Amino acid sequence: MKNILVIVVLLLLGTGSFAQNQVNRGRADSLKKARIKTPPKDGFAVRADIDSNIMVPYPDVREEDVFYAKRIWREIDLRDTINSVLKAEGSKLIDVLLEAVRNEELTVYSNKDTTAGKLLDDNDSFRIALTAQEALSSAQGISEGVADSATGKIADPTLRRLRSDEFVKYRIKEDWILDSKRSVFEPRIVGIAPMKQVEGNWQPVFWVYFEDARELLSKKKLINPANDASTITFDDFFVRRLFSSYIVKETNPSNQNINDILGLTDAKDPKKLYESERIKKSISDFEQSLWEY
Repeated sequence: MKNILVIVVLLLLGTGSFAQNQVNRGRADSLKKARIKTPPKDGFAVRADIDSNIMVPYPDVREEDVFYAKRIWREIDLRDTINSVLKAEGSKLIDVLLEAVRNEELTVYSNKDTTAGKLLDDNDSFRIALTAQEALSSAQGISEGVADSATGKIADPTLRRLRSDEFVKYRIKEDWILDSKRSVFEPRIVGIAPMKQVEGNWQPVFWVYFEDARELLSKKKLINPANDASTITFDDFFVRRLFSSYIVKETNPSNQNINDILGLTDAKDPKKLYESERIKKSISDFEQSLWEY
């Protein structure tokens, strides 16, 4: 009987000790978790992610409903204050495009026509797709071979270091269409091409089909210097026409740009701007003529 009582007492003491150890361990874990603080939020309301569902798709347009169409080529100069948001540090459009190309998330197209022995700059037909390596090489460019002072031998040309600050211009190809079904006259951006200076001339390095890039651009937030709480994306910037631009070409029988048609050699010749404004006004006048009072 005494043995049984001893065993019971020992069991009770062991259970109590185990329970106390569990309580102490729980308190220790709670204190440890209390020491591990959640990193503070950098700002009052900082939203880094963008909901891709905010992208508004273009309304479908049937070919038979297009009563009028006019193709226009524009250039966006990032040295203009309005457009400078496209080259803001940490939010450069060229970095967004090149990263997508490097990750094979976006297909880009050659700005040159290499078919049938032709080599034409400013080709924007979206017919020749480039590999990621070809696109990056086109963006980097080729450095000229340098002669060795000792042997006089000229080194082979190599790829230049990619510098995003070289891309301060973008060319846009767009269609102005009159949709008779919806009674709407509106522009539709077809393609965008980053440009860089090659031998003194501004040339596209490749073309991006805008519809393919919209989902990507709608997920990238644009830095708005006027409002840090803004959630405007790169897609909004183009679709809402928040940029400043000038027209460099319209459809014409000779397929020439304004400089070639007017025979201008100086890119800053005021005649170029006058012609650009004339084309812009002709589109505006056509839109006004659609309304009757």
